[in-house]
Amino acid sequence: MLQTGRYGEYGGMYVPEMLVPALKDVDEGYQRYRNDPGFRAELENYLKEFVGRPTPLTLARNMSEKYGLKLYLKREDQAFTGAHKINNTIGQALLAKKMGKRRLIAETGAGQHGVATATAARALGMKCTIFMGEVDIARQKMNVFRMRLLGAEVVAVKNGTRTLKDAISEAMRHWVTCLDDTHYLFGTAYGPHPFPAMVKDFQSVIGKEARAQILEREGKLPSCIVACIGGGSNAIGIFSGFLKDENVRLVGVEAGGCGIESGKHAARFQTGTKGVLHGSYTYVLQDKYGQIQDTHSVSAGLDYAAVGPEHALLRDVGRAEYSYATDDEALFAFQELGMVEGILPALESSHAVAWAIKNSKGFEKNDTVIVNLSGRGDKDVETVAKQMGVSI
Repeated sequence: MLQTGRYGEYGGMYVPEMLVPALKDVDEGYQRYRNDPGFRAELENYLKEFVGRPTPLTLARNMSEKYGLKLYLKREDQAFTGAHKINNTIGQALLAKKMGKRRLIAETGAGQHGVATATAARALGMKCTIFMGEVDIARQKMNVFRMRLLGAEVVAVKNGTRTLKDAISEAMRHWVTCLDDTHYLFGTAYGPHPFPAMVKDFQSVIGKEARAQILEREGKLPSCIVACIGGGSNAIGIFSGFLKDENVRLVGVEAGGCGIESGKHAARFQTGTKGVLHGSYTYVLQDKYGQIQDTHSVSAGLDYAAVGPEHALLRDVGRAEYSYATDDEALFAFQELGMVEGILPALESSHAVAWAIKNSKGFEKNDTVIVNLSGRGDKDVETVAKQMGVSI
């Protein structure tokens, strides 16, 4: 990826002219500090002492025996705040503070990025505002309360579908009004340059750890890496440790919603076409006139109409493959991992678990498959209970 922000034909900086200086400022700050030994040492200290890295690589023994493969889980659910999002928020917040910013704003869907941003802001003594769609607020009440307990202002977005897409739009509109003292802490490996590069950088710790851990445990590289993919940060984070290893299969799992044929899904690589959304050129769910289509997923964090530009390139060149899991498959995987292994995954991560279950017969008993368990399922218990018709 060059400093032009392009991944092949994808990526770029498709934003209103008034945002260009702010993005260039972020890029200049990132280029200045990204390899600075002092910055890296401070970030490493936060990741170790505050986030709790490295996260474990857990052999799921019961699932492995049941499904006839050697299944490992990269336990980002054990990172502080309960998901991989904290890796990026600590990195960007520290960068923003070095650049003289005093306030962070962010969008969130599942609420984990909002919680992680509020946490990073509090740790670094910064103010924080989170934009979140009304629909997502209703299905992620606990995370909303957590953000407020951490001192963040939570702004309910009532426009459009009232989900992640509209939260990003509102956050970008707000950023224009407060560029001098505010950094927009983008949550995934998407958006205008330099966000896809920055987020990949700060999430690459997942792949570095997973590579070292699996070599220590097995003495060889894994057969396959599986990760759910909304914008794509947890996936590109773990993929980054294995991109040069052509024999390691990389699989991203999108939200199949109610099924591709239903039209109620967020599987961009299944029915999407090339277009622009929120500053980046990539695969987008849009109609023939370029109007963004509504999306659906039981998981708020995958409910988005576009996918990160590097994933688009990886798919086109054949280095990674992209599948999907439906709501029903994800809900089954959520319950299955809990009942068989004693681990409740986030509904987002459950899509990756669902793919591993569904495709287990394609692996041999000694094939090692790593699923990136990007978050824990506490936040989704109410949603799962509602889907099961259970009152809690």
